[in-house]
Amino acid sequence: MAHTLSQGGTSDACASGQEVGATITAALGDGPLRGKRIEAQVVEGRPPSTVDVPADDGSTCRYCLAQWSQSGISAEYTFLYRV
Repeated sequence: MAHTLSQGGTSDACASGQEVGATITAALGDGPLRGKRIEAQVVEGRPPSTVDVPADDGSTCRYCLAQWSQSGISAEYTFLYRV
């Protein structure tokens, strides 16, 4: 069974068998959800390249990393399009 880094930075898994993954804060810099911050699962030790975020009107907005090289517990995302 593969393990991922937990929020505490160590390898861990839940008793239910579900893996506990680290998260980052995705800061949405522009588009319809500008200024919103969401939690996103880390993928292979880095922020996900895209995140899909539900909008208030029922649609979903896709955002991508603003820069490929980011560090820390948050990452900046820029609006791509509505899904």
